[in-house]
Amino acid sequence: MQDEVDRLVAAWRRERPDLDVTPMEVLSRVGRLSRHLDRARRQAFAEQSLEAWEFDVLTALRRAGAPYQLSPGRLLRETLVTSGTMTNRVDRLAARGLVRRLPDPHDRRGVIVELTAEGRAQVDAALNALLEHERSLLAGLGERDQRRLATLLRVLVTPFDEVP
Repeated sequence: MQDEVDRLVAAWRRERPDLDVTPMEVLSRVGRLSRHLDRARRQAFAEQSLEAWEFDVLTALRRAGAPYQLSPGRLLRETLVTSGTMTNRVDRLAARGLVRRLPDPHDRRGVIVELTAEGRAQVDAALNALLEHERSLLAGLGERDQRRLATLLRVLVTPFDEVP
């Protein structure tokens, strides 16, 4: 079985035999897979009338567990965006009825962002659709190979996740 990366690598080896292009065999495939995953994510979210950023905020709240509430600061840490960006996102999600702001019971000046029942239903449906798409991307690998690949990718990604 050959893919486009095999053809690219063969061409580079022919044209630049002085270079070790071995990293391309892995990372070009990871890049191509990333593009397919991005496409699958956009499609899954569009099916639920969500944007990727909306999914990120809603899933952060959903993962928090009942009562599906987080402080804006915690949402910032979960989604890696700025305070101004998060304020805008919460405003837009609240306008759609997917989240609501509540007074923070521990800080009179603060608020808590809560996932509404509608928001929960929409994010759950989007997650189901995303997982279907992701399963189809991995269909060529058995369960054991998927676990092995996950382990190998974890080894590569972990150092980047530890960067402050």
